[in-house]
Formats: sequence, structure tokens, C-alpha cells
Amino acid sequence: MGEKSIDNLLAAIEVSKECEFYRVLFAMGIRNVGLHCAKLLADNFPNIDKLKGASFEGLSSIMGIGPVIAKSVLDFFANPLNLQIIERLDKAGINLATTSEIIIHKPLAGKIFVLTGTLIDFTRDSATQLIESLGGKISSSVSKKTNYVVVGEAPGSKYDKARELGVAIIDETEFKRLISQ
Repeated sequence: MGEKSIDNLLAAIEVSKECEFYRVLFAMGIRNVGLHCAKLLADNFPNIDKLKGASFEGLSSIMGIGPVIAKSVLDFFANPLNLQIIERLDKAGINLATTSEIIIHKPLAGKIFVLTGTLIDFTRDSATQLIESLGGKISSSVSKKTNYVVVGEAPGSKYDKARELGVAIIDETEFKRLISQ
């Protein structure tokens, strides 16, 4: 390899150490923990030490983390080989903590949202991320468990289903008011 190639490779390795904590958790290969669950864990446990010390009750109380996933996490951290690997990752400078600001006040905790139609001020991804960061959950379909259907321009059948089930239907203005509380 040439000197420039080596420099580029070393620079890429350094950049990869700054991967977001939830992606590192996902990459650890904890049984039953996909990218979404890894994000939920990172949102509730800001670093690897807090997650290692979590109880079954603490894990399973997180919306979206059930008893199977909670047991998988506990089993993972009970394995001494996994703890050795985590220690090596830490010594290598891998990011094992959440670097983003943790939102303490979660006004949408436990609320289920469905998005339908085209939103003006939000993309689907940005609305989803915002709802999840405030403790809410996104669903792709309307059911009796749905708390709010956020309606944009040209809503589809989800709007009709929400009306049929008596689910609260809010427009983007009401949604903004709800998230600013």
C-alpha cells in the first residue's frame, strides 16, 4: 500500500470510532436487538455502563422492549466474553455513550401516532424521529390503540379508518402545538 492509501485507511478507522451509540449496540449482535431496539436502548440508557447495570424490569418497562428482548440484553451482558469485547472496544476509543442531548421531558410517552397524507413542514422521517424522541411511537396502520392520526394534504384510507374508529385526528398545526407542550 502507498503512503496516501495508508493515511486514508487510518483516517477512515478514526472516523468509524465516532459511530452513534445505538449503531454500536446494534453491531454488537445482541440477540433479538435490531436497529430500532438498539435505538430505544440508547435513548433510555445513555452509556454502556448504565445499560450493563439495567434490570429486567427497567428494560422491559421501555415501550417497544418486551421480556424476550430484555432477557437477551441481560444474557448478553452476563457473558464474560462479551464484557471483554466491550472493554477492548472502549480501549480502542469506540463510542459507547450517547452523544446527543437526552430529552428528559417526553410529552408523547406512551402515545401511538399514525401519519397520513403529505405534511408541509415535516418529512415522514423527521416527523417520525421527532415523535420517537419525545417518547411516542409510530404505527403504519390505524387501530383502536392509536392515539392520534396526523393528517397532511391528500390523506389516504388511514384517515377514513381513524374516523370509523373514533381516533383523534389532528392536522399539522395541532401536531406542532402538541409537541411544543
